[in-house]
Amino acid sequence: MRAPVTLITGASRGIGLHLSEHYLALDHRVIGCSRGKSGLVHDGYTHASVDVSDEPEVKALFSRIRREHGRLDHLINNAGVASMNHCLLTPISTVERLFATNAIATFLFSCEAAKLMKNHGYGRIVNFTSVAVPLKLEGEAAYAASKAAVQSFTEVLARELASFGVTVNAVGPPPIATDLIKNVPQGKIQAIVERQAIPRLGTVEDVANVVDFFLRPSSGFVTGQIVFLGGV
Repeated sequence: MRAPVTLITGASRGIGLHLSEHYLALDHRVIGCSRGKSGLVHDGYTHASVDVSDEPEVKALFSRIRREHGRLDHLINNAGVASMNHCLLTPISTVERLFATNAIATFLFSCEAAKLMKNHGYGRIVNFTSVAVPLKLEGEAAYAASKAAVQSFTEVLARELASFGVTVNAVGPPPIATDLIKNVPQGKIQAIVERQAIPRLGTVEDVANVVDFFLRPSSGFVTGQIVFLGGV
């Protein structure tokens, strides 16, 4: 049985690094990418330094995947950046950065992945949204808007790619102890956690559990779904 080929963005740290290690342990061929280098060393892992919102760089990465693997089974659009600030104090450069990394990159990678996947009549795309969207978190207007765009894109793309045997779903984690929230005041994080049905921080294992479900071959009838963790 051939090893699945899995591409993970934002793979150098946090959730992306954990997912890379997780799928390597399950004998996937994992391709990770991020702006910087990765310290992950494994026979089944390759890493590419890519600006995920730069179209020429993304297309070059997919040309390499096509050349070296001939196919792509899974795409996990994990790369993301956050910002917590009142909208009146948020510079437009921050808004542009949030949309470039969170929304535009998800669009770019998904479309390039779909071109490879449809040739084999099979594929799984998993995007990342955030509980900031349903909770309508104050101070996160630009971030929540970028993740709301990911949700809408996920739901529409699921319909556009269904006839190719490609599913598209998204997971929305609550706060998780990664670099993404390290600069957020502890009181704000606790306030978010207390709004959940299960009032605790999420874990990378919680996220991997949902991604596992979406990636299963037996989940071929599950598409266009958004799963929020923690009970928001």
